[in-house]
Amino acid sequence: MAMAPLLFLLQLAAQDAPLPASMLGMLINSDPVTKSVLVLLAVLSLLSWSIMFSKWRGFAAAEANGRAFVADFERARGMDDAMLIAQRARPSAFTAVFARAVSFLNDTKPALGATSDRTARLSGSQVEALRLVLDAEGAKARESLGRYVPWLATVGSVSPLIGLFGTVLGVIEAFVGIGEKGSGNIQAVAPGIGTALMATAAALAVAIPAAFAYNVFASRLNRFDDALEGFGSELIALMVREGRI
Repeated sequence: MAMAPLLFLLQLAAQDAPLPASMLGMLINSDPVTKSVLVLLAVLSLLSWSIMFSKWRGFAAAEANGRAFVADFERARGMDDAMLIAQRARPSAFTAVFARAVSFLNDTKPALGATSDRTARLSGSQVEALRLVLDAEGAKARESLGRYVPWLATVGSVSPLIGLFGTVLGVIEAFVGIGEKGSGNIQAVAPGIGTALMATAAALAVAIPAAFAYNVFASRLNRFDDALEGFGSELIALMVREGRI
């Protein structure tokens, strides 16, 4: 039903020969509100593409550095060996989680004292506190990596509505042209139809890449979060093998 006026105008326009016109000409001759809509869509497009390129570089670096450190960490024989690996590795969310675990161990006195057959160890409550600390550090890294990604979802959902607003304005302009010229020939309806379709096309050109990129980055962010959680479990397992827990 919402497209019925536009289809009616297209039928009227088809009754006459088409007039040569360019998109630039239609833009120049459009009303100020329509121009504002198109400018707003252009700004949203620049914003979304800036975020996409920035996040693409950020995810690529974070994932590459993380994979390299985890691959070396899995070959560590103990915490001292892992510390040397972390010092040589490039900074990443995984090295930050590891550094937070080392800081926790250095600042926490083991609740279970040493005996003749074992060294001092962390208690169950201290291990749970360590897990919470590692989760908090992982969440901090995830939040930093995922910053501005929700803006892509906002642009993807808002742009079609902004384009629809411009489309409605174009249809209104076409009807105003019919009223002024007293007929539905191509000269009367073409400017309004052109700006209406241009606003729709611009909105789709902004919304589709933004929505697609948001889904891709959200999926990569979830996988990154799972990798951090798995690394925390491996870190605790290393402490268990070393007798610290």
